[in-house]
Amino acid sequence: MDKSERRQALLRAARTVFSEKGYHEAKVDDIVALAKVAKGTFYLYFPDKRSVFGELVRGLFSRLGGAILRVDPSADVEAQVKHNIRAIVAVLLDDPALTSILLSHAAGLDPAFVKELRAFRQEVKLLLERSLTDGQRLGIIEPGDTELYATFTIGALKEVLFENALEEQARPRERIVTALYDLLRRGYLRMDAGRAAPPAG
Repeated sequence: MDKSERRQALLRAARTVFSEKGYHEAKVDDIVALAKVAKGTFYLYFPDKRSVFGELVRGLFSRLGGAILRVDPSADVEAQVKHNIRAIVAVLLDDPALTSILLSHAAGLDPAFVKELRAFRQEVKLLLERSLTDGQRLGIIEPGDTELYATFTIGALKEVLFENALEEQARPRERIVTALYDLLRRGYLRMDAGRAAPPAG
């Protein structure tokens, strides 16, 4: 196993251990045992438990950022919005262990952990807020407070994913996508924008 593979093995093991035990109960010993490497090997790649968690969170944020595509109001807005929702849901559900950490293990006594998690959530909110502001300029989002729009949207998505994680049989992804789209369509989405003539160049 080369250095890159060993690092990825540690990240995969950390993701699983954090999900099963929660951030606070997880130990470096648990991670190295699952990864089947010596404890000293862990410290060649990460200085502590929080740093490996931070890398997992940054990776998830990067994937979320890549999942959101700019909507073209002259094309099929519904299809594009559903594509974005589908992509975001896929990023979160494809990584159930890390999503479980973010949704279920936020509370605790480690101020640094709470600060890191809060910063991640703020980054996600700002990412969505920028997308909504862009949508207002394109005419596909109703005028209004995009910060609150982003908060409402994240809250709805978080609750759906949290319940989905607790269910013995998870809801089909497309059902989640359709329901969330319907909720947004009755809220701040302007679906007439996709049928409007493109602006004159």
